[in-house]
Amino acid sequence: MALKIGIVGLPNVGKSTLFNALTRTAAAQAANFPFCTIEPNVGEVNVPDPRLDRLAGIGKSQKVIPARITFVDIAGLVRGASKGEGLGNQFLANIRECDAVAHVLRCFEDSDVTHVEGRVDPVADAETVETELMLADLESVEKRLAGLQRKLKGGDKEAADQARLLEAAKAALEAGKPARTVAVADEDARTWRLLQLLTAKPVLYVCNVEEGASATGNAQSARVADLAAAEGSGVVVISAAIEEELAQLEDAERAEYLESMGLHEAGLDRLIHEGYRLLGLATYFTVGPKEARAWTIPTGASAPQAAGVIHGDFERGFIRAETIGFDDYVNLGGEQGAKEAGRMRSEGKAYRVQDGDVLHFLFNA
Repeated sequence: MALKIGIVGLPNVGKSTLFNALTRTAAAQAANFPFCTIEPNVGEVNVPDPRLDRLAGIGKSQKVIPARITFVDIAGLVRGASKGEGLGNQFLANIRECDAVAHVLRCFEDSDVTHVEGRVDPVADAETVETELMLADLESVEKRLAGLQRKLKGGDKEAADQARLLEAAKAALEAGKPARTVAVADEDARTWRLLQLLTAKPVLYVCNVEEGASATGNAQSARVADLAAAEGSGVVVISAAIEEELAQLEDAERAEYLESMGLHEAGLDRLIHEGYRLLGLATYFTVGPKEARAWTIPTGASAPQAAGVIHGDFERGFIRAETIGFDDYVNLGGEQGAKEAGRMRSEGKAYRVQDGDVLHFLFNA
């Protein structure tokens, strides 16, 4: 499944520096002035998962294909963006196309880097951006409700479902709460997603701290962590400056550098893993002599749904999934060893795929 995360925030908080590090390129110009980024930069990133390399080694796979995630570096929002201030309308449209929002917040002091509001206050910055997104959503909701009136008079059930959800969103927004605080029933989930409300998207706060605070965070990032906990959002602490350095190093040098900074893994790896957790995603694997590959699925996906991530025909013609748990595959030396030990299972349509499963699908063409 394609996954797209938008990197947002006020100008000069480290968004483009973070994007450059994520994609290990200089694709996003980073400079100390507002609206340095105008057109969104887009980059695909491998999802770090050491399990895949272990499986590929055991399976003697010729190619290793990690799962991928797309990051979009969206230009800095400013107060008034919902009314078109700065380049607001364009930026808001870019956010609407993403599955989740990585909200970069400046949690470091540096007199050489200007702040568009003239102060360093990450919680206030978060509130500024959230307010603009809520105002944009409220305007969108009101326009949509007005546009549904004719269909509602005609008794259109789909329009009635949309209107009911839009009214719930409107009530939350008018109370100063984002749309993601609305409780949505499972049967309404698809219609809710199609509304594409900006504040319905999951938020991951990215605290950009000074290098010395990269391992432990600082007082400002602690405030953001409290905010995230209160609203059920994700949070990760990174130093964009360190990540930029890491992006230029070879793997062996990266490990040494991380150790010297007191870090167990790169901040960007933590960001991606937290994004997966926030979005409720899991990974399964396919392993063979040609390739070992990681596939992204929603947590709790059925075997046919997991098969459909590879190709729609796999889901439509699903027969069964030959399944080996990751630990069994590794401990028993691969597929043959798992078979001989009776650890390969044949699972049907009702099976819920577990994170780390190694699967082989049988289907009718």
